[in-house]
Amino acid sequence: MNNVLITGGLGYIGSHTASILAKNNIKFLIFDNLSNCKIEVIQRLEQIIKQEIDFVEGDIKDTDKLITIIQKKNISSVLHFAALKSVEDSLLSPIEYYETNISGTISLLKAMKITNVKNLVFSSSASVYGEPDYLPIDELHRVESINPYGQTKIVVEEILSDLVKYDNSWSI
Repeated sequence: MNNVLITGGLGYIGSHTASILAKNNIKFLIFDNLSNCKIEVIQRLEQIIKQEIDFVEGDIKDTDKLITIIQKKNISSVLHFAALKSVEDSLLSPIEYYETNISGTISLLKAMKITNVKNLVFSSSASVYGEPDYLPIDELHRVESINPYGQTKIVVEEILSDLVKYDNSWSI
């Protein structure tokens, strides 16, 4: 059975994904630093899925903690939703956004490489497209963010693109 690590798993997308995994009897662990959510989300999610949540509080910038969790829990895949997410806040604190969203992802990728877990789903954002040239926006649209949050997502997409381009053992 697959053991899935969900980073940012108590946020909106992460918690809904956890619910879907539970319905499909896929074992998962939620890893979250609680910066974008409240601990009470665990109780609500447990009520919805009618099972106890395997949860570890932690920061994705903590590579050693990620390595320990991946090894201890026999993780086979990662769903990466952890990020700072406010466009407005990213304008006020761009360095914090770059540190968390980019350096945090690099930390996660290092932990995955060390533990030989190379299956990753990354959650990007429509903000990578900036002001749309046409609607609906599709993946062929030019990428040109107009804020630091979107720019962090672009940089991570480029990192992941390079990763699979030069190491075909990754599945992203």
